[in-house]
Amino acid sequence: MDHNFYKKVFALVLPMAIQNLINVGVMAADVIMLGRVGETVLSGASLGGQAYFILSLILFGTTSGASVLLAQYWGKQDLVAIEKIIGIAMQFAMVLSIVFAILTFMIPELIMSIFSSEPEVIAEGVKYLRIIAITYPISSFTMVYLNLIKSIEKVIVSTIVYACSLMVNIAANAVLIFGLFGFPAMGIRGAAIGTLIARVVEILITLIYAHFVNKTVKVRVAYCLKPDPVFLKDFFHYSGPVIVNEIFWGVGYSANAAIVGHLGSSAVAANSVAHVTRQLATVIVFGIGNATAIMLGKAIGEKKEALAEEYSRKFIKLALIFGAIGGMIILLVRPFVIKGLDFSGTTADYMNSFMFMMSYYVIGQAFNTVCIVGILRAGGDTKFGLVIDIVSMWFGSILIGYLAAFVFKLPVKVVYFILLSDELIKIPLSLWRYRQKKWLMNVTR
Repeated sequence: MDHNFYKKVFALVLPMAIQNLINVGVMAADVIMLGRVGETVLSGASLGGQAYFILSLILFGTTSGASVLLAQYWGKQDLVAIEKIIGIAMQFAMVLSIVFAILTFMIPELIMSIFSSEPEVIAEGVKYLRIIAITYPISSFTMVYLNLIKSIEKVIVSTIVYACSLMVNIAANAVLIFGLFGFPAMGIRGAAIGTLIARVVEILITLIYAHFVNKTVKVRVAYCLKPDPVFLKDFFHYSGPVIVNEIFWGVGYSANAAIVGHLGSSAVAANSVAHVTRQLATVIVFGIGNATAIMLGKAIGEKKEALAEEYSRKFIKLALIFGAIGGMIILLVRPFVIKGLDFSGTTADYMNSFMFMMSYYVIGQAFNTVCIVGILRAGGDTKFGLVIDIVSMWFGSILIGYLAAFVFKLPVKVVYFILLSDELIKIPLSLWRYRQKKWLMNVTR
């Protein structure tokens, strides 16, 4: 039984971990290249990326909520139901991403002023946003489609798509940021155009795969334009709380970025680097979280609740092991990252402390990701994540962090420590909900 379990986990986690690593590689390339241009440019791109970060979290909530249904219908082998749910998710994603693109293009100054009070950083962010807004609908289609088909155990294509994207993005960024091969040096605009080129490559590969290769399920235009009312009700019942959850979490995370942004460009630059190292350290953990949702959802759809419960215990152990490994990775790379980027004394000092805090933060995040995003959502228990995020972030780390920064004027490092406390607050709440076993529900019709 153990051998079969770990074989399935490995088959799911490996391609997803590689995909997560590739996504981090794209961010790391931007950080390294723009860091070479200057701290102001790096800060502008980092804060300018918050709009897409919120959009991507809403889309993740859409696909995560839809995956509750998809994984269980996959257990029943009801392919028509799966295609109808994919159509609903696609329609929602396209409408939302177009709205985000229009707003970002029209009011970039207002968006940047939320995250920074430094005119130079705002000016650089505006340059970035006017170009990057074009990518939102393109990347939304790719992201939603690839995330949804993971629920039917098709995970390798995501790795291929994002590997091609990584190579194109790094090459285009290097040429356009620094002005290689006779091109003008475009700085932050070059980074945005490089991302746009990579997103076009992603969607072209995805469309070819969806039309010619994937014979199991199709994206049918009729289901996108005219959703089935029965499945639409189910979609919003299970996806709705997850979408709202991700909005609260995403806006909360951006609120953290806004608080840090008003602490100065040195804090923003250090946070950008710490954020990338956190993502690097959790590539396997997020793969485990996705694998948890897929395998438990399928088991529940097959009416094998005892097997789902057994799987859940093993996934929690894997989360803690790889969370601890991720924390050690951050500590190991910390001196090399600080030396390699060659920032100023204050920024380097912040980076040293921020990365240390990230080393234990990722352990809590590993547990909570597998427990909330994996286990609870797999069985349709989607409302609890919303409650726990509101409590831990909005009435916890964000509120106290805001007071610490702007009322009590505490040191930057203390404020940052408070902003990272939300994952620690969640642990006992997540464990309590898991032990209640309310997540062991079959939600298919």
